[in-house]
Amino acid sequence: MINSALWYHQFGAPAEVLTLENAPMPVAAADKIRIAMISTPINPSDLIPITGAYRHRLQPPLVAGYEGLGRVISTTGAWKAFNGRRVLPLRADGTWQRFLDIDPRWLVWVPEDVTDDIAARGYINPLAAMLMLKQVAVRGAKVLVSGAGSQCAGLIAQWALMQGAREVVGIYRSPIHRSGLVQLGITPVASMDIDGINAAAAGSQVVFDAVGGPQGTAMLAAASPATVFVSYGLLSGRPLRIAPGGCLPRRFHLRDQLVGVTPETWQHWFQTLWPLLCHTRLGGLNRFPLDRWRDALAYFGTPGRTDKPLLVMPNH
Repeated sequence: MINSALWYHQFGAPAEVLTLENAPMPVAAADKIRIAMISTPINPSDLIPITGAYRHRLQPPLVAGYEGLGRVISTTGAWKAFNGRRVLPLRADGTWQRFLDIDPRWLVWVPEDVTDDIAARGYINPLAAMLMLKQVAVRGAKVLVSGAGSQCAGLIAQWALMQGAREVVGIYRSPIHRSGLVQLGITPVASMDIDGINAAAAGSQVVFDAVGGPQGTAMLAAASPATVFVSYGLLSGRPLRIAPGGCLPRRFHLRDQLVGVTPETWQHWFQTLWPLLCHTRLGGLNRFPLDRWRDALAYFGTPGRTDKPLLVMPNH
């Protein structure tokens, strides 16, 4: 069995340091289940570690990728009945590869009524959005979401409305996102509309900021000190600046939520997520075979894109 995997042996720009390498798969350990990957999306959270942003806790060589959909192909003992089942092979080695072995306690079994396209992107953004909304009450509140064209922000916005938010305002960068936001019942504000952003921040009880940088800093300055301001991303690549006496942001990182989580809680989270995802608009996908990963990365960086690039493994 020959594996193909996207490795990085040093930190740097993903297009420059990733390499597609082929090598025989070792014999699987007795306590692991072997998975054949079907497809895996490209998210900012997959690319940022490759640049070295988290070098304090990650060291190459590593296989890239954190989520995706696979199928069980080799099991032993009590797990043998699950051969052929679709799963999310999470909390294991990188997912941008054809095969990987995983501790079965962290496998997430995909229900039959969940499509491949939903399941493949059913982890990072959905789980982050769900956990943030568990921590912050939005019923009756005016909610402001930045980076509204991104998947995580879109999930937060849709689920906040489901939970009874009075209004959700979404800040978008590319005009192509405006009509989609309106269709979802989200009030759109362009990222160039400084007055509109400041007014929305001043009138919101809850803010979810994925951007940081000057835009996030301006929202933070305009918000009331009583506003719940959740900072969960830095799409701008620049941090927030906090003004004395003003609103203080709450930091949210998904990895912090995973510390100490039991397999039982882990499984419960996904049992809650699947019904939500099946009633949520996720946007389109643009598929690329694994050996066209450079094209997939180039597409990921296309301004105003509306589809998420998806790496499709050989034989799928």
